[in-house]
Amino acid sequence: MIEKGFTKPTDRVMRLKSQIIHARPYVESERAVLATEAYKATEGLPAILRRAKVAEKIFNELPVTIRDDELIVGAITKNPRSTEICPEFSFDWVEAEFDTMATRVADPFEIPKETAAELHEAFKYWPGKTTQALAASYMSKKAHDCMANGVFTVGNYYFGGVGHVCVDYGKILKIGFRGVIEQAIKLLECLDEKDPGFIKKKQFYNAVVISYNAAINFAHRYAAKAEELARQESNPSRKAELEQIAKNCRRVPENPATTFWEACQTMWFVQCMLQIESSGHSISPGRFDQYMNPYLQADKSISRDFAQELVDCIWIKLNDVNKTRDEVSAQAFAGYAVFQNLCVGGQTEDGLDATNDMSYMCMEAVAHVKLPAPSFSIRVWQGTPDEFLFRAAEVVRLGLGVPAVYNDEVIIPALQNRGVSLADARDYGIVGCVEPQAIHRTEGWHDAAFFNVAKVLEITMNNGRVGDTQLGPKTGEMTDWNSLDDFYAAFKTQMAFFVKYLAEADNCVDLAHAERAPLPFLSAMVDDCMGRGKSVQEGGAIYNFTGPQAFGVADTGDSVYAMKKFVFDEKKVSMTDLKDALDANFGVALGESAQTSGGGTPSEEEVYAAVRKVLSTNSSVDVATLKDEVYRTLAAKDSPQSGSSKYDGIRRLMDSAECFGNDDDEVDLIARKCARIYCLEVEKYTNPRGGQFQAGIYPVSANVLFGKDVGALPDGRLAKKPLSDGVSPRQGKDAKGPTAAANSVAKLDHFIASNGTLYNQKFLPAALAGDQGLQNFASLVRSYFDHKGMHVQFNVIDRQTLLDAQKNPDAHKDLVVRVAGYSAQFVVLAKEVQDDIISRTEQTF
Repeated sequence: MIEKGFTKPTDRVMRLKSQIIHARPYVESERAVLATEAYKATEGLPAILRRAKVAEKIFNELPVTIRDDELIVGAITKNPRSTEICPEFSFDWVEAEFDTMATRVADPFEIPKETAAELHEAFKYWPGKTTQALAASYMSKKAHDCMANGVFTVGNYYFGGVGHVCVDYGKILKIGFRGVIEQAIKLLECLDEKDPGFIKKKQFYNAVVISYNAAINFAHRYAAKAEELARQESNPSRKAELEQIAKNCRRVPENPATTFWEACQTMWFVQCMLQIESSGHSISPGRFDQYMNPYLQADKSISRDFAQELVDCIWIKLNDVNKTRDEVSAQAFAGYAVFQNLCVGGQTEDGLDATNDMSYMCMEAVAHVKLPAPSFSIRVWQGTPDEFLFRAAEVVRLGLGVPAVYNDEVIIPALQNRGVSLADARDYGIVGCVEPQAIHRTEGWHDAAFFNVAKVLEITMNNGRVGDTQLGPKTGEMTDWNSLDDFYAAFKTQMAFFVKYLAEADNCVDLAHAERAPLPFLSAMVDDCMGRGKSVQEGGAIYNFTGPQAFGVADTGDSVYAMKKFVFDEKKVSMTDLKDALDANFGVALGESAQTSGGGTPSEEEVYAAVRKVLSTNSSVDVATLKDEVYRTLAAKDSPQSGSSKYDGIRRLMDSAECFGNDDDEVDLIARKCARIYCLEVEKYTNPRGGQFQAGIYPVSANVLFGKDVGALPDGRLAKKPLSDGVSPRQGKDAKGPTAAANSVAKLDHFIASNGTLYNQKFLPAALAGDQGLQNFASLVRSYFDHKGMHVQFNVIDRQTLLDAQKNPDAHKDLVVRVAGYSAQFVVLAKEVQDDIISRTEQTF
């Protein structure tokens, strides 16, 4: 037997989980009020010291909350799964949504009237003082225009903190916060006053000392709270737990951890305080199994069951973290996503297999808790044990969308290509959605922008115009193209133009964070900020990158191939007619489906008629071939020359072209070329921290939101419809099975997209059933990785379950699905995001 199954979670874990599932997210005001008071009191101080004083004020005065049943304590908010506001980054959008945030389509939050009043009063201080205001003042009008017209957005860090980092949890486990303070004091004493950087370094080390002294007090306040609760507790068992929690918080994270429980508490305090210091998301625990396993092995007094319960409690706490964004960004990050990526497996720094006991305990925790967080990932290489991959497959078929699977054989050389040493590249972790980084040595600025490749395609087809606005350069009218070379020349020129403004906008935001929001607490846990005497925002990390991500690659590749096939090669439609059809949205009114207009998706009767026609001439045909032939039959029936609707016929013809996702070299390599044009342009730029831009290809759920900014495309896609997600084929177009689809995706140049690529696959539950299903899954992953794919993740669920959850959300509150680089409760997603997930191809072996 390969399959082993999972044990049952404890009653405590189920009660803690219930608190999360049934929590009503609130906006709270305490952090905003405290931060504003600290800023008002420190107006004469340098930015780094002001930030230290902000951290000191918050750590010393934020309400202390210990929830029922908790063994691991430390909370950002009084209410479960709620959020604080960080006005030093931006605030206008919060006030604008006081009356609508509770009812908006994506990620609603309740804002009580008293909270709104407190925030309104605090916000009076902030006009002109935020990082967003400074960044906006630096940007050119053209950069603002590009964002306004849906080419790209830098909203992630424009309105909030950066995050997207994995700090050195192991360092704190070994030396504690007190050790960091001692390190800062020693470096202060060794400073050379003749050094031109003396003043800035002195300020940085003093800021570290202030922040970490306050962080120690934060933990001690939890010790005092636990002691208070213990005195009031009548249940002897809970009383003993609270007394031990108090002892733990008195000792750690001030001092090195000596037990596994202390190690768990230390890890969580670090995670919690990083969230409190800044509004950044994707603060990722990294290689949890590597820094936690030594404490598990050394603790001879702890039972395996209790150790597992502690790990489960950390999983619960990771789901307690929440974040609110503006209404538009909330749609792009739908599902209350916080992207705390926790990774296990892979290799050690010296190239040996890193799998250990904790790696498997983390999988058990996923099965016990069954909640969206953490974004659980595994690393796979040629030395990965089959047992590890089979066990991961058992987790995958739970239907939670995790683990995401990453290929060491691609990621390690991709990082080395960016200047990361071999040892550091082997020690990579995943942050955020899918972004690899050399952990606790990198300020990667991953997820720095969404870049809409399909929008650039549309602009190229309109000679640089968006509507009546000449947004990009004039590169020639589409109707004057005589070959695919003419298209590529225009597309490259437009891409270069818009990537230039993308880099400008990102760098403006980067500068604003360095000037107004350096983070001393975080920086002391990232190498080599302490050695360099500067924060990560000012270039203190060893490795510095900026990583904008693209989406719409498959749409672009399919569109270019369709033009090549039917306009240039077979000449079945003229470029003039295609342009007219695109301008007319193929004859379909906006907001109207192709079915109701008589175009696009064929009716049931048309499908049956086409199938009968195909089968009458083919006595034996597989499903994929049948599907292809049906589309071709329908396309021929409604060709431009014979159909009653010229535009409808053009759409059906273009839609019948071979698509990315079916292991067809001709179309796959066109998609590869379009993606490389973007990636190569991005890496020409550098950032203010002295690092390089590196491209990624992943969407979060922006393929749905920003699809609304894109008109009709030559692949037959109608205006405003969702775009393909990440490097995945377009929904429903990967018709030849999971291996063919994976082979297509592997043909993209994942090595150059070193900021991460995202590939979604969706399987019917029966496909992974039994030992054979696990073996098939493992074979698929290894084959895809042998072909040099970087990442893959899976939804294992049937369409009917998702449809039922749409109709009966109260009955499916615990249904978790993979959205993009994260999982979320299905019922909290906006309907259009739900529909996008439902529409993905259901694969089977």
